[in-house]
Amino acid sequence: MSIADTLLPEFDHEMANTRKMLERIPTDRWNWRPHPKSWTTRELATHIATIPAWAVDTIETDSFDFAPPGGEPYKPPMFETKEEALAAFDKGVAGARAALAGAEDAHLMKEWALLGGGQTIFSMPRAACLRGFVMNHNVHHRAQLGLYLRLCDAPVPGMYGPSADETGM
Repeated sequence: MSIADTLLPEFDHEMANTRKMLERIPTDRWNWRPHPKSWTTRELATHIATIPAWAVDTIETDSFDFAPPGGEPYKPPMFETKEEALAAFDKGVAGARAALAGAEDAHLMKEWALLGGGQTIFSMPRAACLRGFVMNHNVHHRAQLGLYLRLCDAPVPGMYGPSADETGM
């Protein structure tokens, strides 16, 4: 079994769960924030929606510098609506899934690096980056969004079984 074949079921499961969470964001809470140091729901949803596309860059490039010397720093998009975030998420998931399905084991074991100002932040095999920097990172922020939903009295979907909202508890 290939590395991609072992990662794809987990990827599909986590992305489906993430989409359920994004769908539950109340429209009237798009610019809400739980604390002055926290992102708004919009900022968090935008970040979550863009993470799947990182898989394509991880597979197709050798590195990413978010503040390249002499170049423009990376500026993430900011979606105006939940629907825009969902569309970007779906596009990113489709691209990521296609890139991963087509990646060979030898390529997934090659190093990929995240850079900041030309300095290496981390470097690891692409397969490890896909799991840690893409999927686990997504799950981390998805959990934050779950707390936002709870604090906004929005129903929280189950991720690995039914939630209290789905069972009526």
